[in-house]
Amino acid sequence: MAVPKQHRSKSRQGQRRMHLHAKVPKLTLCSKCSKVVLPHTLCENCGTYRGKEMIDVLVKLNKKERKLKQKELQEQGKPDSGQGQIAQEQVQQAPQELTPERLSQRNPKA
Repeated sequence: MAVPKQHRSKSRQGQRRMHLHAKVPKLTLCSKCSKVVLPHTLCENCGTYRGKEMIDVLVKLNKKERKLKQKELQEQGKPDSGQGQIAQEQVQQAPQELTPERLSQRNPKA
């Protein structure tokens, strides 16, 4: 039977286990519906991945849930996809320049 040669103190044990902890997952926002999703994954709310609709999220819903979901998606600016059609890609806008005026609008404290 194996027996340790020396006593390992609680401090040494803690130093060994220092990197063994739960890490906070890195999250991003969906480009269509702005819900929080894991990176490189499909958005479960709207069914899009990298700006393209991959699945129709309305297919498995009953009539009442489908109506509510369609209303919610229309409010977010997404075209209706109740027929299972893939929505056309929207032209992405060029990022706007950050100026001191725009930064002051974002951060009222500054």
